[in-house]
Amino acid sequence: QVQLVESGGDLVQPGGSLRLSCAASGNIFSIDTMGWYRQAPGKQRELVATVTSGGSTNYADSVKGRFTISRDNAKNTVVLQMNSLKPEDTAVYYCYVVLSSFGMRRVYSNYWGQGTQVTVSS
Repeated sequence: QVQLVESGGDLVQPGGSLRLSCAASGNIFSIDTMGWYRQAPGKQRELVATVTSGGSTNYADSVKGRFTISRDNAKNTVVLQMNSLKPEDTAVYYCYVVLSSFGMRRVYSNYWGQGTQVTVSS
């Protein structure tokens, strides 16, 4: 069993900042990619940012220069620092992890968190 626990979603004014955290726990042997996706009402889920085990990052064009993703491999956590937030950043943000488990060390699977609401509004 693998659990992803997210925190940090909130209501914030335009131009404000938020910090989202996600901690992975359970039957984890190795974590490859960690990241965040988001889904706004009536829209498809979209990539926000990812970071590989080697530290390579990838960002959606809409968040480049405003959001920063980081991870702590020792704690199996990923953090998304969001600055200069805009109303269009309003969405449910989902933690995303690609990992393998003990007993199936060479098989990597995708896991999703339950989602945390971010609302940017005055």
